[in-house]
Amino acid sequence: MVSENPPATHKQEVNTRTQKRHISEEPWTLWNWYQHIYWPYFTFLVIIPLLGIKAAINTPLHRETLILSTIYYFITGLCITAGYHRLWAHRSYSASFPLKFLLALFGTGSLTGSIIFWARDHRAHHRFTDTDHDPYNVKKGFFHAHILWLILKQPKKHNPVDISDLRNDPLVKYQHRYYFPIAFFMTWGFPTLVAGLGWNDWYGGFIYAGIIRTFLVQQATFCVNSLAHYYGDQPFDDKRSARDHYLTSVIALGEGYHNFHHEFPSDYRNGIEFYHADITKWLILVFKTIRLASGLKTFRQNEIDKSRVQQAYRRLDKKKDVLDWGIPREQLPVMEWEEFQNGVKEGRALIAIDGVIHDVTGFITEHPGGETMISSRVGKDGSAAFNGGIYKHSNAANNVLATMRIAVLLGGCEVETLKGNTNMETKEKMKIKS
Repeated sequence: MVSENPPATHKQEVNTRTQKRHISEEPWTLWNWYQHIYWPYFTFLVIIPLLGIKAAINTPLHRETLILSTIYYFITGLCITAGYHRLWAHRSYSASFPLKFLLALFGTGSLTGSIIFWARDHRAHHRFTDTDHDPYNVKKGFFHAHILWLILKQPKKHNPVDISDLRNDPLVKYQHRYYFPIAFFMTWGFPTLVAGLGWNDWYGGFIYAGIIRTFLVQQATFCVNSLAHYYGDQPFDDKRSARDHYLTSVIALGEGYHNFHHEFPSDYRNGIEFYHADITKWLILVFKTIRLASGLKTFRQNEIDKSRVQQAYRRLDKKKDVLDWGIPREQLPVMEWEEFQNGVKEGRALIAIDGVIHDVTGFITEHPGGETMISSRVGKDGSAAFNGGIYKHSNAANNVLATMRIAVLLGGCEVETLKGNTNMETKEKMKIKS
């Protein structure tokens, strides 16, 4: 008899035995910890900044160097937000070649990768947000989204995105091809030359305007991946983790209105209100004013307002679901008048209002109108008195009354709306009484 599953060949057995799991799937041990680390990124993002901070302890900070570091921080940071992010990753506006050249050049000084590398991962993040295919999936933890996804080895993900527009851009291709020499110069060499030739502070320029400034720009950029998916409000949608937060927007130069951004990614704005702390939006508007930028994209206000309203309804529905609205009328049992009267004789304070029986036993002493007024209606139909005959009760009073519903009165006005709560015998009784 021939086996349906022929025995594996020796080569297949060897392949099975030698096949290894990805290092990220292996537990950390004293013997393999170094294999978990992606050393190139770990060096640029952790080791060099730590060495720079250590060197800064014994390096005087001159006022001119502090000013240079601050200015260069904003220049390189804004070239990431206005260039890498809103121009190239999302194509939210068009830029002239001189502007594109400057954005690419000084954006390289943040040492966060080439435009192609950066935009590819960012487009994948938008396409696969909060899934295993998201390069910096916040569901794996705050620090994973912030930096661990870069400095620890990650398994290859199938997260294809279209970056053909970037690969066909000569400037972007050139920056990608020669990224490292350009990056090393713009990150460390350029600020060192400015400080050295300007006021003879070569070492201070290298440490403060070079290493420490780069570290701060990187951390601000990483906050968009972590902080903007962890803290804040969700005024437009709560299906994904992106959130709006003023502090994140200040740190990330306008990128903190992330809930809006994930809903309307091609909008050149993140903070759409004039008072929103979106410095990148204002910078792009300046570029437009001096004719370096054009074609600024915005979503229709109608669509933005619809998202706001829909999200407001979702929040209200969630709040509504946890409140006590009383037993829904269609789920109430049917009570005959005789049962109603017998319940009163047994000592229960039952009142019929609008065809529904309410047990107000525990509420009599709390009645704002006094005990006598409500006690006088026990065992009776109090509809007229409740609805304006004595006092036109408020919406709050109606809500409180609804929590006391216990049954629908047979023959009352509510019985006709019942579906499936009465058997054939009860329905016959209803016909006889009518």
